[in-house]
Amino acid sequence: MHSDDPPQRTEPEESPQAPGSRKGKKTAWLLAPVVLLLVLVAVAGVPIERIFSERATPLTGHDGEVNTVAFSPDGTMLATGSNDETVRLWNTNTGQEVTTLTGRDLGVHSMAFSPDGTMLATGSYNGTARLWNTNTGQEVTTLPRHDDYVSVAFSPDGATLATGSGEVTTNSVDGTARLWDTDTWEETATLPKYEGLVESVVFSPDGTMLATSSDDETVQLWNTNTDQMVTTLTAHDDVVDSVAFSPDGAMLATGSWDGTARLWDTDTWEETTTIMHGAVPGQGAVYSVAFSPDGTTLATGSRNDTVRLWDVETGDEVTTFPHEASVEAVAFSPDGTTLATGSDDGTVRLWNVD
Repeated sequence: MHSDDPPQRTEPEESPQAPGSRKGKKTAWLLAPVVLLLVLVAVAGVPIERIFSERATPLTGHDGEVNTVAFSPDGTMLATGSNDETVRLWNTNTGQEVTTLTGRDLGVHSMAFSPDGTMLATGSYNGTARLWNTNTGQEVTTLPRHDDYVSVAFSPDGATLATGSGEVTTNSVDGTARLWDTDTWEETATLPKYEGLVESVVFSPDGTMLATSSDDETVQLWNTNTDQMVTTLTAHDDVVDSVAFSPDGAMLATGSWDGTARLWDTDTWEETTTIMHGAVPGQGAVYSVAFSPDGTTLATGSRNDTVRLWDVETGDEVTTFPHEASVEAVAFSPDGTTLATGSDDGTVRLWNVD
């Protein structure tokens, strides 16, 4: 859940595609359903919300904003975390709730499955990180508390858990990221502090790098072998709420309250693409980003009550899905056919993106 208003931004015009090009044909094919939708809305008077809702499967049960969603590695389970202080596990084949995890925390900020799917890590708004057995629903352990809300991420080999948060000092809040051994749950490293809260953490696909984003408007990259900082990305103008590596590790996506998602080349750390999420200035703060498993599509969830899909190669918008409030979380299923979205409207929706 977010309360601060982002700064005003204006969305640029989209670049046209050549009609005879391969990309142009792809764009034309993708636009065909949009044309049909507009006809239904304009001529038949069909509400646009009804058209989109028929493409989505809603999962209901949470009593508060849904801040985080995560698919299990095999795609059979979806975890959702909410301000109602629960995590719910859903069977993705039936859409039925399997179990509810309750940690008596102030709301769930972040979640991550272990690579083998046997554990779920949750980070909460009261500074607590918990580990759960996904087969039994029982709590495995609770890590020593941070001083503010916690983001979590497993390394690709499952040997390390990263947590990011903030430590309150006398005059400020200094953000920290910590690394934990998943066999002993001993802390193995504390990375040098940010001057703000750590909003998100994510490992590169090969596990050699950790990206951390902060409300100080920066993203920092860390070498996980040496625990030394590699570089700092500084193009955003507001809180950087979300980071995600592409499946091949060649790109990093960052989403910010400044209304943009940005793509970075991980060899040079040069920005390659800037995506403006919102058409209405100040309403497009990006709260979540996720790559599709094939790396061709980026999903962004925003304060303007929408989820948008973008062509990674061109930076063009592919489609938009609506919620009734800010979209806090987006995640693709491992097979890439489904997009899960969590919103401040209290719902989780599963969208067919195949």
